[in-house]
Amino acid sequence: MTQMSNEKQSSLDSIWESEDPVFANKELLDIEHIPDEERIIGREDEISNLANSIHPAIRGGKPRNTLIYGKTGTGKSLVAKHVTQSAEDFSHEQGTKLDRAYIDCTQATTETQVVIKLARTFNRPNETNISVPLSGLSTNVYYDRLWQILDSLHDVVIIILDEVDKLQENNVLMQLSRAGEAGKIDSCKVGILAISNKISFKDSLDERVLSSLQEREFIFPPYDANQLREIMRHRQDAFREGALTDDVIPLAAAFAAQEHGDARKALDILRNAGELAKDDDSEVVQEEHVRNAREKADIDRFSKLLQDQPTQSKAAVYALSLIADGNKQEEFPTREIYERYEQLTESLEIDPLSQRRMSDRLNEQAFLDILGVTDRVGRGRGKGMTNFYYLLEEPEVVQSAIESDQRFSPNG
Repeated sequence: MTQMSNEKQSSLDSIWESEDPVFANKELLDIEHIPDEERIIGREDEISNLANSIHPAIRGGKPRNTLIYGKTGTGKSLVAKHVTQSAEDFSHEQGTKLDRAYIDCTQATTETQVVIKLARTFNRPNETNISVPLSGLSTNVYYDRLWQILDSLHDVVIIILDEVDKLQENNVLMQLSRAGEAGKIDSCKVGILAISNKISFKDSLDERVLSSLQEREFIFPPYDANQLREIMRHRQDAFREGALTDDVIPLAAAFAAQEHGDARKALDILRNAGELAKDDDSEVVQEEHVRNAREKADIDRFSKLLQDQPTQSKAAVYALSLIADGNKQEEFPTREIYERYEQLTESLEIDPLSQRRMSDRLNEQAFLDILGVTDRVGRGRGKGMTNFYYLLEEPEVVQSAIESDQRFSPNG
């Protein structure tokens, strides 16, 4: 037993002591990584515009609230984080107590969750003697504690609300944007950077919120293939020297350019290609790794979107993918999806929902950008509105992502 344990430990030691044969600094390919400014490609104007927008904060003034739009992977979050981090560093040299908070609204979707996150981020309980428990207080009490914290500790705060369109309600925008005007805070200035993939987001805002929030508005264009190549070349030192063949970066850039210039997708492909090369015991990333990585990136992203969704929702999405697979038609009515959904639930041995409840699940998936939906006037006797749903990914990607869930076995 002891000899076997020693052999296992020896095997583990050899793994810990070995160097990664492909990657030198994989963190550079992490979308959450904030690189040096020289590594941020094609966003010079956006950096300058946003810096000018929040410039008053450097010396204790109120930063201008800003709405930022653009498709996924166009650098919105990266630029917002980079500029606010630089502003925080510079402001401290000027004697200004500026702090910032980043809220992912796909994770904090309710008003209360956002306020708790902000209060806990900005608080230093040893100085304020204010506690911010994760639950147990009313939303109003959490707001009161947030206001006390801001006035006690900070001259200025900048709040980044990423994917702000995922918030269940917009009251938190009203409260934050009008806190000073409403007398909730006395000395601290609050600035909001609201980021959305949907330019139509502002149409959902109350006029009062819109008037106070929409002081400036920036739209980030997609990257072109040349910019995507430069982005990856400026991060190719994530790999060991000689680990990339000459065609790897151009091919990954071409694939990402097809996806509306998505730099996030480009970095996902490059990182996954390196991982696949390692799995093949290869020290060189080649074209075939990039092609396989593209499919893996699609599946991984869709799996992440679906990971917390209930089986019934996955069944409805899967039913749509089965209908769309090999079908020239792109959009399908609820009735047609429901027929395939009923067959699927039988094979899964789960009780089917009613058509109306299944449609509600599909609408939830559309809200989460897992599906697309359009409304059309019906042609029948009632001529009511009918929802038509369509996939935002290829059917095989959807099916592979859902089938990766061990709880979901449509072919079982």
